[in-house]
Amino acid sequence: MRVIRFLLLTMSLPVLPGAALAAEEVTVLELVDSGAEVAGQEVVVEGELIGDYGFRGDGWMWTQLNGDTYVRAPTGEGGSPAGANVGIGVRMPIELAEGLDPPGRYRSRGPIVRATGTWRYHDLERQGESYLQVRGLVVIEDGRELHEAPDWRVFLVGALLVAAAVGVWRLRPEE
Repeated sequence: MRVIRFLLLTMSLPVLPGAALAAEEVTVLELVDSGAEVAGQEVVVEGELIGDYGFRGDGWMWTQLNGDTYVRAPTGEGGSPAGANVGIGVRMPIELAEGLDPPGRYRSRGPIVRATGTWRYHDLERQGESYLQVRGLVVIEDGRELHEAPDWRVFLVGALLVAAAVGVWRLRPEE
């Protein structure tokens, strides 16, 4: 399904108007920090789909697109903690969501996508919500499970503390 979607998008590029081809590439952080400056413009943004897929009866699906450092370097795979999670809401036609891997969660990474759409800043039709209304989506990397290994140092320190507590308890004076 992704291949078909990609081919359709690629084949339609020559017939799209020039303005659509000139969509500005931005980061999620730029949209969060300077959303008013690109309100109503076509933008392209990359990130990880996370949370849940909220399918609505009106033919649209809502989800979250994160664009922070954890997208490429999850802490569970050795990435360093480097600030907060940064994300935006996205709204896309249900057809674009067909075949997507599950969204990212605590023990899994969602698909990393390149989304093209219109940035809606404080959209009055949606009660002031700011979001990306997606018209095109390309999957860059499939989602996958994260395999976190236990931190044996923490276990060792905990075991030593328990042993010390037992030792102190045994050395207490008897009454």
